Amino acid sequence: MAFITISGYPCSGKTRRVEQLRAHLECRLQDPSYEGPQLKVVVVSDDSLNIPRSVYNDGRAEKPARAALFTAVQRQMAQDTILIVDSMNYIKGFRYQMYCAAREHKLRVCTVFVVATQEQCKEWNASREDGRAYAPETLENLLMRYEEPSSMVRWDSPLFTVPWADEDVPIDDIWKAITEGTVKPPNAGTQAVPKAPTDALRTLEHTTTAMVAAIMAEQSASSGLGGPVTLSLSPTATKKPRVNLPPRNVTLSELQRLKRQFVTVHKKAITLGTTEKGAVDWSEESVAEKFALYIEGNLKP
Repeated sequence: MAFITISGYPCSGKTRRVEQLRAHLECRLQDPSYEGPQLKVVVVSDDSLNIPRSVYNDGRAEKPARAALFTAVQRQMAQDTILIVDSMNYIKGFRYQMYCAAREHKLRVCTVFVVATQEQCKEWNASREDGRAYAPETLENLLMRYEEPSSMVRWDSPLFTVPWADEDVPIDDIWKAITEGTVKPPNAGTQAVPKAPTDALRTLEHTTTAMVAAIMAEQSASSGLGGPVTLSLSPTATKKPRVNLPPRNVTLSELQRLKRQFVTVHKKAITLGTTEKGAVDWSEESVAEKFALYIEGNLKP
């Protein structure tokens, strides 16, 4: 349904804003006047995954922790869920990664930027007594590395900024974004490329070779009169390909040259992955039909 990214300095009050947001969303979903689908609100955070603040002391420990957060986010993405990720999300590349995952699940997205000054964050961090404070040097490092979200980039849009002085989150705007916003299609770069079957290369080579031999045999039988020729490739074939030959003798070298060109082009599609959408048919009948069209289009009159 929707994916909400929370971003902000460490100890800037993000969790408090998440609790406000969750309370508002659950209240609206339970309101008798709400007529939309049945939804649940889920929050994924460092605390819910038992990720300690100490992982941010070392980049080697931070990377697997961020991977665990991303995995948990992916698991919770669903059409019946409003998912809120409560973390610093200070790296714009990580926000983009989550944005692409949300697009794959066809979710509406928005970003909530919780704003506080660095001095306030340091003060609030020093006053914490719940064992979740950052080491002073770690906090300073995270503040320097923070990459602020921007409404100018698609993975942070729409962006809602919540200053520390505001009493509450802009729930009306956020509600509109997650219930009426545009659902963007999955990114083409993240889509799985249709794969050819394992015997596609053998089928391609065998079928084109058989067609060249069949064309030469039919041409010899008809004394090179040209016109439409029906080819019999195998007894099990349900559909026989037809080729319109020019009114002259087509040489074996011509057909071999066209066969090499055709096989080279389609071999790349098999080994590198096709660019066609949906399932790709690499059956003998399909290859024969494509090769017949290729011959007709490239044989000189």
